[in-house]
Amino acid sequence: MTSAQKGAPGSWWNKVARWPRELYRYWSGKRAGWWLSARLRRTAQRLQLPDKQSLGHLADAWQSLGSKTYRPELELKAAERALLSDIRQRTERENRNNVTRTAAYLSFYRRHPEVHWSLLAHMVSRNGGWNMTDLQGELISRLLSGEQRRQTFQMLERANFLIFGDAYPQLLLYEAGLATGEDLSRLLPALGVSRFMQPVWSRFYASRESAMLSMALIVNEQHYIEERVVQHPWYREHVLEALYFKLQSPLQFNQVIFPYQANGQGTVYVGLVLEDFTSLQERIAFGKRLYAILYRIPEVFDGVSGYVCHHPHTGSRADYAGELFSPEAGAQAHGPFRERLHALRLLEGADRLYSPELGQAWADQPGRPPEPGDWLMQADPQDLAGYLERLPLPRSFVITNEYGFALDKLELAVLAGEDTHTLPGRRD
Repeated sequence: MTSAQKGAPGSWWNKVARWPRELYRYWSGKRAGWWLSARLRRTAQRLQLPDKQSLGHLADAWQSLGSKTYRPELELKAAERALLSDIRQRTERENRNNVTRTAAYLSFYRRHPEVHWSLLAHMVSRNGGWNMTDLQGELISRLLSGEQRRQTFQMLERANFLIFGDAYPQLLLYEAGLATGEDLSRLLPALGVSRFMQPVWSRFYASRESAMLSMALIVNEQHYIEERVVQHPWYREHVLEALYFKLQSPLQFNQVIFPYQANGQGTVYVGLVLEDFTSLQERIAFGKRLYAILYRIPEVFDGVSGYVCHHPHTGSRADYAGELFSPEAGAQAHGPFRERLHALRLLEGADRLYSPELGQAWADQPGRPPEPGDWLMQADPQDLAGYLERLPLPRSFVITNEYGFALDKLELAVLAGEDTHTLPGRRD
């Protein structure tokens, strides 16, 4: 690259040259995030957690259920068969894609706000949709080849599909039980749900311990995808072991964000960075920390609740940051990329970044049935009880600064790759 090219407006070298100053801005912003997190932590509410006796009863139930052979098809009444058939049909109808799943979680939450997990699942599912459309958006589509993007989408879609297919029938069965005044948790195995959830739902039906149920669902769903996705040989070879996927953690691209509007602060982003997606224990701890942020901090809960009511999920990042992203490709989306972002603001005269809606990015994918098996058979009940003992709140979770910095780094990677002609990506 010539000296003239290095100094050209929008070049990657210009962006790199500013990084000593940008690092100072980053640490100033990070310190501000720590202070705001500390202020919000002082308002944290306690949630009711199961005591040791309750955890002991759950562990005993898991021990007993895990040692039994169960054939649900021999024990169902005609009315129960009809109910389960209806639940399966409703689940299949809503499991078409990320947008339909995300809407279904929110619809259920509005009907049954005592099931905290459904709002958490809605927000995490939004992030899953944004990750899917990012693959076809303006930045990542230039960094990854079409095949790399397709394979990554397949893994994200499979995990999304499996979790919904396992969890949504549980929600609908609970709802059906409320309508009849009956605990129907005994029918969960007939829906293919791990017997781990049977005593949990039975206890929730009687006690309405929302935190206990939420943590148990986090534990169940992460165990459910462990062998079916995370340890699956195809996904490990083609996605999880790929260099571009491993780089997500050090570059902080694997953030889960909860955006909301705060008085006098504009859009605030709270959330966390998942350091190691391949670790079952870390995914469970990550889910619990997100739940604690959402439900223990009143400002976050109120802000997120207001956000989801006024911003339907489309998959485009324009859903929450319309000043930065657009679901329509502008003139600058074609041809060589030039710098457009700085500290969560567009540079003067720059088009918004293209972030397509899900239907523009990916066609609906036919879902394969889940691989059979109940993970409870290989688990230690005492270890499982340990997951439900505590609900720690992260020390720092306001990541507005980190989110903006991650976008800047992503843009820098695109600029550097285009200037050095090393990018495998292309617009399909």
